[in-house]
Amino acid sequence: MSAPGTARQRNRTLWFWIFTGPFALGLLLFTYVPLAWSVWLSFFDAQNTVTPTDFVGLDNYTAMLRDPAFRSSLATFALFTAFIVPATYALSLGLALAVGRLRRAQAFFRSVFFLPAACSYVVAALIWKMSIFNGVRFGLANTVLGWFGTDQVAWLATTDPPWYWLVVVTVRLWLQAGFYMVLFLAGLQRIPPQLYEAAAVDGARPGWQTFRHITFPALRPTSVAVVLLLVIGAFQAFDEFYNLLSDARGYPPYARPPLVYLYYTALGQGQNLGLGSAGAVILALIIAVVTVVQARWSGLGRRGEGAA
Repeated sequence: MSAPGTARQRNRTLWFWIFTGPFALGLLLFTYVPLAWSVWLSFFDAQNTVTPTDFVGLDNYTAMLRDPAFRSSLATFALFTAFIVPATYALSLGLALAVGRLRRAQAFFRSVFFLPAACSYVVAALIWKMSIFNGVRFGLANTVLGWFGTDQVAWLATTDPPWYWLVVVTVRLWLQAGFYMVLFLAGLQRIPPQLYEAAAVDGARPGWQTFRHITFPALRPTSVAVVLLLVIGAFQAFDEFYNLLSDARGYPPYARPPLVYLYYTALGQGQNLGLGSAGAVILALIIAVVTVVQARWSGLGRRGEGAA
């Protein structure tokens, strides 16, 4: 009697591995094996080789932590985070509130604002660099400034003030604001309309008062998740810095975030893969610690969190 059931179970198991096996194999080969290999390399003197034999223990980690350039790259992350996290949060929340109030063409505007999220960071960085903020007279940014009689700005030059920060932040802001807008829209749809009706009965005025006492508190779970993703994304900043500030020698050390610095360490002229791998492990540990601390501090995942 149990033979047909056993055969069906084996069929399900077979089809499960047929569909998930290629993805699991790709994840193993292209994610977990390189991660393990990077951790292994971090304990060796792996300059110009991926098969080292000279075990150095924690020397690579010590050298990386003592490197002023690596510490400067972490300061760059902090500065970039201070710019991009609040700006993206405010813009995406504002877009979500505006689009959520539309009675018509809501799907159209939702798609328009989300569309940049599908664009490559490399392509967007090149557009910003060559068409908008290229620093020449006919560039879009300088053309607009010319309408108001303002002098041209060398946006990507190592000048004081460092205008390249505006270029780096705006390209990331344009690329990701629409994605987080969709997350906020989903959070807004979870707020029961009865809350607004009860607030109106109690005399709450629509607008700022309703947003402050109802909408914003109800969006707390979404806000925590958005800020967490933004901080992790700031740690992983690479494409815009590398493509916009391609002449690394012309820029000060604080113009390099951690991933750009590790790229030049591991694949630059020295090709010190052991030192670069140690830096990557340190960066991964920092991301993990920051994520856990932020999640604990904000109460992410706490029982009852997000119940609306």
